[in-house]
Amino acid sequence: MPLRLDVKRKLSVRSDRVKCVDIHPNEPWILVTLYNGHAHIYNHDTQQLIKTFEICDVPVRAGKFIVRKNWAVTASDDMLVRIYNYNTLERIHQFEAHSDYIRSVVVHPTQPYILTSSDDMTIKLWDWDAKWALKQTFEGHIHYVMQIAINPKDNNTFASASLDRTVKVWQLGSTQPNFTLEGHEKGVNCVDYYSGGDKPYLVSGGDDRLVKIWDYQNKTCVQTLEGHSQNVGCVSFHPELPIVLSGSEDGTVKLWHSNTYRLESTLNYGLERCWTISCLKGSNNVALGYDEGTMMIKLGREEPAMSMDASTGKIVWAKHCEIQQVNLKQLSSDQQLKDGEKVPLNVKEMGSCEIYPQTLSHSPNGRFVVVCGDGEYIIYTAMTLRNKSYGSAMEFVWSQDSSEYAIRDGNMVKIFKNFKEKKTFKPEAGAEGIYGGSLLGVRSYSGLAFYDWETLSLVRRIEIVPKTIYWSQNGELVCIATEESFYILRYSPQVVAAAATNKDLMSEDGIEDAFDALSEVPEIIRTGVWVGDCFIYTNSLNRINYYVGGEIVTVSHLDRVMYLLGYVSNENRLYLGDKEMAIVSFELSLSVLEYQTAVMRKDFETADQVLPTISKEQRTRVAHFLEKQGYLQQALTVTTDNEHKFDLALQLGNLSVCYELALEMENEQKWLQLSDVATKRGDLNLVKECLTRAQSFGSLILLASASSDKELMSTIGDHSRKNGQFNIAFLSNFVLGNLEQCLDILIENQRLPEAAFFCRTYLPSQIGRIVGLWREKLKQINMERAAQSLANPTDYENLFPGLVDTYKTEQYLQQTNKLRAARDFPSIIPNWERNPIADMQEAEDGNKFSYNPVQLNKNTTEKDDDDNDDDQFADVDSTPKQTTSQVKSSSVVPSTKTNKPTTEPSTVNKLVPPVLASTASSSDRSRSQSPMNASANPITKAATPSPPLKKSTPPPVTTTKTSSSTVPKTTNDMKSTATARKSSLSDLEKELQEFDIDVDKDDDLQFDDDDVDEFLKDT
Repeated sequence: MPLRLDVKRKLSVRSDRVKCVDIHPNEPWILVTLYNGHAHIYNHDTQQLIKTFEICDVPVRAGKFIVRKNWAVTASDDMLVRIYNYNTLERIHQFEAHSDYIRSVVVHPTQPYILTSSDDMTIKLWDWDAKWALKQTFEGHIHYVMQIAINPKDNNTFASASLDRTVKVWQLGSTQPNFTLEGHEKGVNCVDYYSGGDKPYLVSGGDDRLVKIWDYQNKTCVQTLEGHSQNVGCVSFHPELPIVLSGSEDGTVKLWHSNTYRLESTLNYGLERCWTISCLKGSNNVALGYDEGTMMIKLGREEPAMSMDASTGKIVWAKHCEIQQVNLKQLSSDQQLKDGEKVPLNVKEMGSCEIYPQTLSHSPNGRFVVVCGDGEYIIYTAMTLRNKSYGSAMEFVWSQDSSEYAIRDGNMVKIFKNFKEKKTFKPEAGAEGIYGGSLLGVRSYSGLAFYDWETLSLVRRIEIVPKTIYWSQNGELVCIATEESFYILRYSPQVVAAAATNKDLMSEDGIEDAFDALSEVPEIIRTGVWVGDCFIYTNSLNRINYYVGGEIVTVSHLDRVMYLLGYVSNENRLYLGDKEMAIVSFELSLSVLEYQTAVMRKDFETADQVLPTISKEQRTRVAHFLEKQGYLQQALTVTTDNEHKFDLALQLGNLSVCYELALEMENEQKWLQLSDVATKRGDLNLVKECLTRAQSFGSLILLASASSDKELMSTIGDHSRKNGQFNIAFLSNFVLGNLEQCLDILIENQRLPEAAFFCRTYLPSQIGRIVGLWREKLKQINMERAAQSLANPTDYENLFPGLVDTYKTEQYLQQTNKLRAARDFPSIIPNWERNPIADMQEAEDGNKFSYNPVQLNKNTTEKDDDDNDDDQFADVDSTPKQTTSQVKSSSVVPSTKTNKPTTEPSTVNKLVPPVLASTASSSDRSRSQSPMNASANPITKAATPSPPLKKSTPPPVTTTKTSSSTVPKTTNDMKSTATARKSSLSDLEKELQEFDIDVDKDDDLQFDDDDVDEFLKDT
């Protein structure tokens, strides 16, 4: 029987003449070199052109991937070899390799070598690690060398095909060929090695239209394949399938069986002459290059022919025609298997199979193994691989009963019982595929039909096109996998039995209630197996998942394509295999699956019995399953993860459990979650504790203000300040009326402008100190002029009308403010309707309030020109101190009657410092003014003249003659500043004496205009 191979197109691209193709082993890429001098890289999954190389203007006859270096190497008719980085498209190197057209390039699989062949009749070996040095030249052909191929079983030997009608085999390091194979009547165009380990074969094709199979050990021609009508331009042994491919100028690609040498199939895609073929180890993909484009096809199925008997732990697979077996029971009990790691097993050779196995499967009881392929099937005994039965079949499936099976031969379906044919039938809609299990499934063009094994009566017809079908062990659940999703159905044998006696339950499509659709899952299944009511499967995203009760649970992510073999319950392990027959395992607890199955069946008694057998590591997974099923209380009992337990307790409203878990975890987020639920419950004490532990001060302020909790508000202020949350600290102290604390917070954060305006509004008595700090801060950042432009209200009361009233109001509010009961709220005038200054004046007029003058600490800075000492600021409550290096400004006590300065109209809007201020400060300011600044700043000339500097009591008003104005001062103010003035008197006297001014000559100092101008200019 012929080899049955499905051929699917994966890529079809039209282009100029293709001279060479190569498949990337890791990416879904194919490299195509063209006769027009270009090279392309296509993605054969998306069928998109992703990279283009414009190499030259002459044909590029060869191109290969060098995956180790991320390179693509090309050879063209300009005799140059070029190397490109296929990621960046950068040309790495180029060199002239031959003196004539270069026909072929191959890459050594392990060494840093490439081999090139040319029309100059030579073969050359190049080393890219030695800067592409020529390592060796092979001479011996007497015509063009068309192609070379490296032996996959011996990388030191290679074969070459030449138009001199010979194939030569060479050895690296030897200048002479090992031997020559002669047999073609015309030139040889192509050559390739057989990669299997059982035959020392190579294949060649020539202009004599023949394909020859050679035994290079015996140096003989094994077989000649005839069939092409034009020159054979390319040949290849497929690395995975037992076929030989040959492409010809007649436009066809022929597939020959490599064992029987029978022509299996001929492919003609109408793209004119075929020039090149490329195959890839580990893949069923084949790339073809034609005159008019490129094709990529997929031959057969890539899923390996493997099967496992879970009861005995034996795994059988077919490697080409060889049957091999491994036994999991060989593993020692103390050998620990790790998830995803290869299981170390000893492979046992079972023998050869007469056919090429495409599928291989155990019978349900594990006693037999069936191999199907080449249009035939053979049933072997599993122990000794002894032939039990055979026959012609395109497909073979087992029933749930190991003594019963079915085969499909064309559109006919045959049922066998105890290896004897029992029934044969032809479905009305035809048979394109069959599926085993509790019912016999037949796929046709109209959909899927299920038949009873005994009677072959129609059970149910479903309009669906399945890819494969999986039945559970008890026959109640079935998974139907399609190309895009899978369906879980429940089968009801009782309904089918009832319909056998009641024909009214039957319809044209069978018994409607035979199946109940449970769910549809939009995932593509590769392989699957049932364990109880849990369906375990691998999907197209390379994940191991299992379905139970409508929920999908991920077991593991895979790093490559793997195929499920089976589940060994006594080991709690799931076994999988890959294309290379490597076996890996993953732990999957049977008790977990049994527990989930019992829950789905609502058999809670069984579930409670199984629960103690579940390990603690698995209980959280079980709890998540219970949560999804809606059993929150049971999930709370089962789970061992505190995070999950907390979430479940929150959903159940069990605040006591949540509180205990939050104490244990000490997680801010958990406290906040608990506070939200407690708020909804109205448990304000719990809310307060949760927010405090979470340090959520913003929420605590809301709680404290809503519950009128002064102590909590005070605690918030203290804790938030320690934690650096100054906005919260300021707000809490402001709500409590702790204005001094608010001011300290602003100063602590260097928010001095805000502090100054805060004092202007709420603490007028602190303005002098804060403005002094503000000035000093500006001086530290080299903003001297900005500092000088700041007016201190205690110095310039004329610019701040009503300042004394604010002092009085501050004191009045401090005396009258008191706590009030919440019940008085309706009778209290809102703050936005009150006028505190008017209230103070009314109380003062009614003798209900008397102003007690307080010391206002201006705390102005002194900066001596000689030593440049830093300014020092006195605290608002400190007393002035005088040292040898600096003098503190004395406090000013504003009088209730004489604090308004008497000025002439011309000086009302000027910054006129009262002589009440420290003379040291005035002198310092006057000395710091330059002539350039004098005209811009009106403070200079107003501050320059000094009042009488005698220590004796001055008259009530002292008149100083200036060019523009006269500044009056009071006696009390002069006394209050006497001490501060003395500190700078000596410096002032020295300067005045330079201008022949005697400070002790007269009580009223008189300056003429010339003296003043000269003094200002000098200073």
